[in-house]
Amino acid sequence: METLVRAAALTNFFEVAAEIGLDPQPLLRAAKLSRALLADPDQRIPVNAGAKLLEAAAEATACPTFGLRMAESRQLSDFGVMSLLISQQATLRDALATIIRYRHLVNESVAILLEEAGKTVTIRQEVVLNAPSRQATELAIGVIFRLCRALLGPQWQPLSVNFTHPAPVDLRVHRRLFGCPLAFDSEFNGIVCLAADLDAPNPTGDPAMARYAQRFVDTLPRVNEPSIGRDVRNAVYLMLPMGRATCEAVAQGLGLSLRTMQRQLDEAGETFTDILNEVRRELARRYVENPQYSLLSVSELLGYGSASSFTRWFSAQFGESPVAWRRRHVAGAPASRQGEG
Repeated sequence: METLVRAAALTNFFEVAAEIGLDPQPLLRAAKLSRALLADPDQRIPVNAGAKLLEAAAEATACPTFGLRMAESRQLSDFGVMSLLISQQATLRDALATIIRYRHLVNESVAILLEEAGKTVTIRQEVVLNAPSRQATELAIGVIFRLCRALLGPQWQPLSVNFTHPAPVDLRVHRRLFGCPLAFDSEFNGIVCLAADLDAPNPTGDPAMARYAQRFVDTLPRVNEPSIGRDVRNAVYLMLPMGRATCEAVAQGLGLSLRTMQRQLDEAGETFTDILNEVRRELARRYVENPQYSLLSVSELLGYGSASSFTRWFSAQFGESPVAWRRRHVAGAPASRQGEG
């Protein structure tokens, strides 16, 4: 089942295209989209078509920061009617919880999880698509960063912004937008900040207005039909690299009992084991094709206790060892992990 998102997900596409000198029309036709369709932010478009358009635009213009440039001018109002509810929350933590709760009205392809670790919080993000998209990932992280800045003020600085993909040659756009330490070839996509930042009062928050907005938002129709398989898949994407993608943990993260989640998966003709293996295959390709990850790191990120166990699984899934797969996809690249602090 194709996941649909609001056309607002591609806000600023035409502005960035014009700035770079791109004629978007051929790319729109190839993605089966149109300027008229994207003109209405509440129109529904297939999320994979949107990601395909972003990747094609980045390639056509040799601009690896196309998606990030779109995020630079994002406003809270681009969330549509949800912006009223988000802006009235008492804290940033409440605002993020609202986005997670109402992800069916925002963008169900973007999975978000808050991971607490002492005085810091990691806002983990994954854009779950048919194929990984650097542009969609950077756009999504840029949008959440802009949301945090809108609520906390322009002086807010996270501890780091992290990406699982390699760094581009030119980091000027990343530094211009984020203005904080950047970590590429990271174990996760997302933002690390102080827990105190998430709990700082929102000076514009109004509890009465928030209750009013919530009553209105609760009457809005879903963009997509409910899908337990999609919800479980999104949760596994976030939790597998954390070593927490168990049936019990995923069910708890979705606010369901284990029995209820399994029953709903059965009714949908899916199983947790199949979804876990599907996500593991997709993440395996992402990590193995990136030579900055040692195969030992990849095995740990995918939940294997040893590189040999991972190698056996990978060989059974793909018909060759991860070493052979990496050799075919990446020639002459170093095997050590690197990042920018």
